[in-house]
Amino acid sequence: MNNILLILKREYLTRVKKKSFIIMTIVGPVLMAALFIAPVWFAMMEDDAQKVISVYDETGTYRSAFTDSENLKFNFTEETDREKREDSFLKSGNYALLTIYDKNPDEYVLFSEKTPDISVKEQVSGRIEGFIEAENFKRLGISKNQIDSAKTEIYLETYTISEAGIEKSSAEVPLMIGFAAAIIIYMFIFLYGVQVMRGVIEEKVNRVVEVLISSVKPFQLMAGKIIGIAMVALTQFLLWGILTLFIVGFVYFSFGADIMPQNIDAGQFQNISSEQAEQILGNSFAADTILGFVNFNWTTTIISFLIFFIGGYLLYASLFAAIGSAVDNETDTQQFMLPVTIPLILAFVASQGIIRNPDGAMAFWFSIIPLTSPIVMPIRVALERYEIWELVLSGSILILSFIASVWLAAKIYRTGILMYGKKVSYKELWKWLRYR
Repeated sequence: MNNILLILKREYLTRVKKKSFIIMTIVGPVLMAALFIAPVWFAMMEDDAQKVISVYDETGTYRSAFTDSENLKFNFTEETDREKREDSFLKSGNYALLTIYDKNPDEYVLFSEKTPDISVKEQVSGRIEGFIEAENFKRLGISKNQIDSAKTEIYLETYTISEAGIEKSSAEVPLMIGFAAAIIIYMFIFLYGVQVMRGVIEEKVNRVVEVLISSVKPFQLMAGKIIGIAMVALTQFLLWGILTLFIVGFVYFSFGADIMPQNIDAGQFQNISSEQAEQILGNSFAADTILGFVNFNWTTTIISFLIFFIGGYLLYASLFAAIGSAVDNETDTQQFMLPVTIPLILAFVASQGIIRNPDGAMAFWFSIIPLTSPIVMPIRVALERYEIWELVLSGSILILSFIASVWLAAKIYRTGILMYGKKVSYKELWKWLRYR
C-alpha cells in the first residue's frame, strides 16, 4: 500500500507542476466561461446599423413587400440595363442588390460585394414569401388576416408533482445539464486515459520501468499511476468548475444590469424562493429556465456524476494502461485502441437518442453495461428517469468491472512492460492473460 501511495504522489506532483497543466487550468475556465458569456456579449454588440438594399422589381408588383425597418432600408431602382444597374450599385455603397425577374417569377437574386449576413438573407426571403402567400390567399378568396386571427400560440407550463408537493420545472434544463455531464466525462476519459497510456509507453521506452519494478510490483506501479492521474484530472476539473463560476459570476455582477431585461432587477434573484422567482418572472421560457435551475436536484446529480466520472475514468484508464504496456510506441496502439474506444463513442452517439426515450430498453442496457454507463447514466439521473435499484446496480457493476479490468490489465502489464521490439497480437495478449 505504501508503494502505491508513493507512486501516486509522484504521478500527481509531477503532472500538476507541469507548465501545460497550469496553462490549461487557467485557459480552460476562460474558454468555458466564454461559452456562457459570448452569446450574450455578441447579442449586445450586434450591429444595429441600418443596411440599405437596392431593389429592382421587373414585375412591378413587389413594392409593398419591402417596407423599411430598423435594420433594413429598401431603395427601388428603375434601371433596366443590367450592367448599368450593377455598376450603379457598386458605386452606391449599398449593402446588397435584390433583383426580381419577370420572365421567371420564381427567380430572385441577391447580389452583394461580400457574402451577405444570414439574417439579412432570411429577412428578405421572408418578405418575399409573405407577399406571395398573401397574393395566393387573395386568388383563393381567403383573407390572410382571417387565417392569422385563427392561429394561436400557447405556453405550456411544466410542474413536477410528488409527495413533497408541486414544483415548477423545466424540460430543457435537465437535458442541458445531463448532456453537459456526458460531454465532460467523455472528454476527461479520453484526455487523461491517453495520458496514462503515454506515461506507460514513455517509461517502457526509457527503461525507467526496469528500475521501478525492482522495488515495486507491476500491479502496484499501474494502480499508483492510474489513481495518481485520476487525482490530477479531478483536481483540474474542480479548479475549472470553481474558476468558471468565479469568472461568470464576476461578469454577471459587473454587467448584470445590461444583460438582464430592463424591467427586472438582477438583485431580486439573490436568496429568493422559487415561488418568489415565479412571481417576478411570470410564465415564460426564461422563467422555466431559471426556476429549472433553482429546483433542479443538484445533490443527486453531482454525487452520481462524481461516481461515474471517477469510475469511468478508472475503468478506461486501466485498459489504456494495458495497451501502453503491450506496445513500444503510439503508432502500434491503433489496433488495440479501436475496441476500447468504440463503446465510449457509441455511448456518446446513442445518448442523443436516449435523451428522447430515457426509459427505453436501449437506455437501460447502456446505463448498465460498464463501458457505456459512465456516459448514459448521468444523463438519466439528470432527467430523473431512473430507479434507485438501477443506479445502485449500474454503479456496483462499474466498480466491479474496474477491479476486474485492473486485475486483467495488471497481467498484461506484468508481461508486456518488459517486452521490447515485438509486435504484439491479440493472440499474444490472450497468452499473457493466461500466465500465472
